[in-house]
Amino acid sequence: MREIFAGMPWWVKWIAVPVIALVVFGGLIANVVGFVIGLLFKVLVFVALVGGLIYVVRKFTTSSSSSGDW
Repeated sequence: MREIFAGMPWWVKWIAVPVIALVVFGGLIANVVGFVIGLLFKVLVFVALVGGLIYVVRKFTTSSSSSGDW
């Protein structure tokens, strides 16, 4: 592979080839990035909901145990 690119100008290696790769695989790259961002968002929502649930359960269990003593 290096022999193929050895005789090429610098702009072919550093501009033309990446542009062609983006054109060919651009949709795939966009889908993967979108999937990863969507997955991270869902993980953050899950963590927030579980944290909120734990907060609510602790709040009600501590208030019910302290008010049940009277």
